[in-house]
Amino acid sequence: MVTGLKRKNGRVPPQGSGRARSRTPVSQDEDDDLQRLLVGLQRLHDGDFSVRLRLREGRRAQQIARIFNSLARHNQRLTREFGRVSNLVGRQGRIAERTSLKGVQGAWATMIEAQNSAVDDLVHTILEISRVIRAVANGDLSQSVPFDVAGRPVKGDLIRVGRAVNTMVDQLRSFAAEVTRVAKEVGIEGKLGGQARVKGVSGTWKDLTENVNQLAGNLTSQVRNIALVTTAVANGDLSQKITVDARGEILELKSTINTMVDQLRSFAAEVTRVAKEVGIDGKLGGQAKVPGVAGTWKDLTENVNQLAGNLTSQVRAIAEVSTAVTKGDLTRSITVEAEGEVLALKDNINQMIKNLKETTEKNMEQDWLKTNLARFSAMMQGQKNLSAVSRLIMSELTPLVSAQHGAFYTVNVEENRLDLIASYAYNKSATVPTSFEFGEGIVGQCALEKKPISLGTVPDDYIRIASGLGYAGPANILVLPVLFEGDVLAVIELASFQSFNSIHRVFLDQLMVSVGVVLNIIGASMRTEELLQELQNSNGELEAQAKELEEKATLLEIKNQEVEMASLSLEEKAEQLAMISKYKSEFLANMSHELRTPLNSLLIMAKLLAENRESNLNSKQVQFANTIYASGRDLLNLINEILDLSKVEAGKMGIVASDTKVTELIDYVVRDFRAISQQKDIVFAIKTADDLPESLFTDGQRLQQVLKNLLSNAFKFTEKGAITLEACRYHGSRTVFQAEALRESAVVVAFTVRDTGIGIADNKQRLIFEAFQQVDATTSRKYGGTGLGLTISREISRLLGGEIHLRSIEGEGSEFTLYMPQIYVGQEIEDEGSQGQVATLGDAVDMESEGDFESNDAIMFSGQKVLVVDDDVRNIFAISSVLENHKLNVLFAENGGAAIEILEENADIGVVLMDIMMPDMDGYETTQAIRRMERYRGLPIIALTAKAMKGDREKSLEAGLSDYITKPVDTTALLHMVKRWLETRASEAVS
Repeated sequence: MVTGLKRKNGRVPPQGSGRARSRTPVSQDEDDDLQRLLVGLQRLHDGDFSVRLRLREGRRAQQIARIFNSLARHNQRLTREFGRVSNLVGRQGRIAERTSLKGVQGAWATMIEAQNSAVDDLVHTILEISRVIRAVANGDLSQSVPFDVAGRPVKGDLIRVGRAVNTMVDQLRSFAAEVTRVAKEVGIEGKLGGQARVKGVSGTWKDLTENVNQLAGNLTSQVRNIALVTTAVANGDLSQKITVDARGEILELKSTINTMVDQLRSFAAEVTRVAKEVGIDGKLGGQAKVPGVAGTWKDLTENVNQLAGNLTSQVRAIAEVSTAVTKGDLTRSITVEAEGEVLALKDNINQMIKNLKETTEKNMEQDWLKTNLARFSAMMQGQKNLSAVSRLIMSELTPLVSAQHGAFYTVNVEENRLDLIASYAYNKSATVPTSFEFGEGIVGQCALEKKPISLGTVPDDYIRIASGLGYAGPANILVLPVLFEGDVLAVIELASFQSFNSIHRVFLDQLMVSVGVVLNIIGASMRTEELLQELQNSNGELEAQAKELEEKATLLEIKNQEVEMASLSLEEKAEQLAMISKYKSEFLANMSHELRTPLNSLLIMAKLLAENRESNLNSKQVQFANTIYASGRDLLNLINEILDLSKVEAGKMGIVASDTKVTELIDYVVRDFRAISQQKDIVFAIKTADDLPESLFTDGQRLQQVLKNLLSNAFKFTEKGAITLEACRYHGSRTVFQAEALRESAVVVAFTVRDTGIGIADNKQRLIFEAFQQVDATTSRKYGGTGLGLTISREISRLLGGEIHLRSIEGEGSEFTLYMPQIYVGQEIEDEGSQGQVATLGDAVDMESEGDFESNDAIMFSGQKVLVVDDDVRNIFAISSVLENHKLNVLFAENGGAAIEILEENADIGVVLMDIMMPDMDGYETTQAIRRMERYRGLPIIALTAKAMKGDREKSLEAGLSDYITKPVDTTALLHMVKRWLETRASEAVS
């Protein structure tokens, strides 16, 4: 089916508008229709009867297509009918079949009748010539009818039929050749003007030949004329018309094409005119008028007019708004309907106007803001009277920000309040005060917060703004603080019938800064004047006092000399006191060393005798040894108490704070007293409250020492009855405490030791906490002791942030309560990690801690060598005896030099026990000399010293010693320490 073709140059003209392009869509449509018609005729001429023609919408175009398609269908039906009859008659032998085609006339009917006549003629022939007939039917025109049958000549009608058949075949062959040639030239090769020439034909064959030639001639002239006109139209020449003679549908086609050319010419002229007026001459409002058009031509005309109309309305609307903007009217905007790029232009222009309007308004607001700020600054400049400037501000400011009511409050510094000093349209009322405290009312609250306060919704009866004609309530109230360097100097309150806009708020905020500066200057000026007046008044008094001061200065100089002499005396006494304290510390250290050294030998030897390993002592002799050991321990406890007291007095007792489990603390403290309670037949009860904290952050060792002292006193002074240790959380008032740590602690724990002993009289309850003081201090006292336990306990509790309280009734019993904060907050906290591997042993290993270790009998060695370095032979003998009893091979040296010589001779020594205080080379120097020896850098060296003062452990570890233990030596602790270091040494050697 023919649906569309390109132009001759192969390109379809682009769509568009304008003078040059306005004819293109019309010419293209007509050109396409003519091109489709030409192609359809060519295919029809070529014998392709299946072709169909489809043209644009329009009555004439549809008539052309309908006639063309009808012609093609007739040819197609005729061809099929010819083929059918030829097939039935010539091939199937059905000679009764005839060609039948309804609705045909003229040449079509003639052709059908000619064929049927030929068939009738053939029917009357003899069957012998059927071969020729079949050949002819099959299109084979080279056959002829013979004139003999079985050697006999044909005569009569048969020969005439035969001759007629042969003549027919010859004519058919000549006719077919010519028709084929003409059809090929016209229909296929496009060579118009061709004619069929068949010689010797007559009758129907001649008519057919003439008809074919007439068809070809007419078609040639018509097509050439149509092609001429359509080519002119395609080239833009709308003056040509079809003039060839035509009939029937070709005549209709001719009329249609000529009408189309006329309409195209009229349409092009109108479109060109409108385009020129609107696009070139700038004459808006023009419309195209093309009479007699319909269908697509009418639509095209209306579209052009719509284009011109839309463009006119849009351009005029843009011009109108642009003119208004140039005249300063920024309220206009383009409202005409538009699409595409025109819509974008419309939106851009409207946005431009909006932005220009906003910028203009902002510039006007800024100009207003700067102008009025400058005006107020100039207006307030030079003002010195607070009342005058406040009235000036209210009279100018209130109407400027569209307010109708205002009040100015200044700060009365002496009475710390705000007083009304100026107003605008203010109505006095008994219910509205003129003074406000800070935080009182909205005015006071504004001064207190130092921030503006805005009331957006104000009740009708809140305040009334009145004039001579009436009154009404404000819609908005704004309260502003006047600040200078963070201090409130005044508060301004404004009321308005309308809300304060943003530029008014900005102006007021900036103005308050200027007002604050001015008020501060005025205040400073007023204070300066007051001070100047006071200065003038006081000059006379100062002159009178000057003489008096001269006299006093003389006396003061004398006093200063006396104070200076007293200060020098105090400095000398302080130096003497420091020297005495130093001498006391050195004396205690030396006494500690001198007492512990023989006591070390005494305790070790007494314990060895009491153990009676060889069973060569009787029970009485073992009892003597136990008595000597117990006496030595008492002497050791006395030395420790004296040293503790000296540390407390010198402020050198260190605190090692850590998490201490309360239950473990209590179990450890009471463990040693259960046996005493059973021995004295005293009930010993332990009570712990459910709300007791799990742990305390404090010095657990010092806390144990205090609790042990309290329990020891309770058991000492209680003969019968019961002793109770109770631990609970304290829930009472903190005001009963003197210690700041207890008053501020979130959790306070109370340890109460309650007994049914002898009790303490009221007049001695303070005395017993003093050093060397007891309840019974006579020579015939019943209870022994040094009187240092409670003194040391009180000072240790203070160091830990706690207190000891006493409640007692003489003859009934006593109650000592130790109050402790849950978290120690003191500044002196020693690092537990710096105390070496024996930090748990303390400054001196407590003899009562033997139960923590396995028994001495369970500790046995296998001949390892131990070097004991000590200048005291007694200590060497005592320690060697203990070590040798446990299968250790002991070497000894009495000084540092001898120790180094022994080490050089014995490379297999496993541990060195080093005394610190020795002549010539002390223990520190000897240790450092050993550490300089390459092979002994990892040798375990344990310090044995009787000088157990604060800092000795750290000093020993810094000097290169591996561990630290004090004299008198706890043999169990010593054996465990030696065992641990030997095992460590052995594991290092293996690795």
